Amino acid sequence: MSYHLSVPELLQRAVREVPAKEAVYDGYQRISYQQLYENVQLLASSLAAKGIQKGDRMIVFLPNWQEFVSIYFAAATLGAILVPANIRYRREELQYILVHSGAKAIFIGEGLSHFEFLEEFKNDRATELEHIFTVRFKKDSYLSYDELLAAGNLSKVPQVSIDPGEDIISILYTSGTTGVPKGAMLTHKNFVHTAVISAQYMKCTSDDVFLIVVPAFHCFGLIPGILSAVSVMGKMVLMEEFKAEQTLKMIEQEKISVHHGVPTMFILELNHPSFKKYDLSSLRTGIIAAAPCPEEIVRRIRTEMGCDIVVSYGMTESSTTITMTDFDDDDYLRSETVGRPLPGAERKIVDENRNEVPPGVVGEIAVRSYGIMKGYFGSPEKTREALDENGWYYSGDLGTVDENGYVRIKGRKKEMIIRGGYNIYPREIEEHLYKHPAVLDVAIVGLPDTVLGEVTCAAIKLKPGKKEDEQSIKEYLSDLVADYKVPDHIVFIDEFPLTASGKIKKVLLQQRLKEKLGGVLR
Repeated sequence: MSYHLSVPELLQRAVREVPAKEAVYDGYQRISYQQLYENVQLLASSLAAKGIQKGDRMIVFLPNWQEFVSIYFAAATLGAILVPANIRYRREELQYILVHSGAKAIFIGEGLSHFEFLEEFKNDRATELEHIFTVRFKKDSYLSYDELLAAGNLSKVPQVSIDPGEDIISILYTSGTTGVPKGAMLTHKNFVHTAVISAQYMKCTSDDVFLIVVPAFHCFGLIPGILSAVSVMGKMVLMEEFKAEQTLKMIEQEKISVHHGVPTMFILELNHPSFKKYDLSSLRTGIIAAAPCPEEIVRRIRTEMGCDIVVSYGMTESSTTITMTDFDDDDYLRSETVGRPLPGAERKIVDENRNEVPPGVVGEIAVRSYGIMKGYFGSPEKTREALDENGWYYSGDLGTVDENGYVRIKGRKKEMIIRGGYNIYPREIEEHLYKHPAVLDVAIVGLPDTVLGEVTCAAIKLKPGKKEDEQSIKEYLSDLVADYKVPDHIVFIDEFPLTASGKIKKVLLQQRLKEKLGGVLR
């Protein structure tokens, strides 16, 4: 089996078996597996000549372009460590990752506004950045991606020994919704095993065409996206940004069969005025993850899109996928649960003392698998907090498990609201609101209250053309949940602050709501 291969070995296997097959299309260029492999080797040769060695960190600050895929595999070939960075990062965020990771090189695309800062940073002798490589543009004395390819020599690629279980392929910085980002160190085995098992579970084959519209700089795009496609020798279609109609067009044009995404993407596609215009008959399956998905949306993805979607749960620290629903599960199980552990993965629900609790009792979700990180880069204390000596990772997520092993997510430990001594799990109320016919998106946060300690506030984005008010939403919920769970405040908003993976930044939302309701809060 391919579980035990390194990342470059996975690509080598595809090249041996299907060299002429189209591997990547990014809207601009089509590349076969043979061309991809040659680009990777030329790039690895050039980077080695520039002093990039095993263990060196390389930041990739690029959108979903075919160059990203080549850099990904070139870094892996050299045993270097890929550090993907969110292209929406502001200067301070990028600087934090540059300093914290001690990156030796960065690849940057045109139009990203941090070039002057990077030049200053590179010229500061106290920093470790030696190389700035430009992609799809030329700048002064800096080497471009194309020039690196041109200077490469296929016969001069260093032979680097890689131990898949020990050697790190990537440091992925968590989105930092609750403080300073932490860099999860993931090995070749973490990546490959997760990519292979995810593809197998979804019955993927070399006939599949994977849509990579989730960001490639996020573990969702990197592992069950790009690497799962290579593991089955399928084709990947990269999209630079998500736009509902362009995505529908691409599904029809490229005959996409595997469509991964966050719930918001599918909601926007299903509700687009031109939805019925496109032929989506090629769709087979895909992973929906990163946020709760209402039962109605799961049903519509399956019936109206013809896509037998599976729901997954995981995190950066577990190389994404830990649990997944099954093709045999009904819409209810696919919307109310995140499935059961994949083969080789385990989960348990624990109390505050990390003792396992019985089925149905809410506790923290702990997971153990082939995908669990080695630890947080440069943060041994944070690593010890999250990982125990037996390999269990404590996620900070709250959930339950039922008698059949299905996991239900109840929210984040840090998001639990204690209102007048009662525990409120935002996820429970959000799930009810997602079923409301006028609600497009929702998030519930706690706000300070001098009497009750905390009160609840629901931020709601309505579907276009729909009208609701605070009273109508409260009446809707009053029949569904206990009175203390009905939100104290309801605010209608146009947009949520989101992370790259489509999760709502609840800390930032909480700050904004606190300011907005300042005169009303006690």
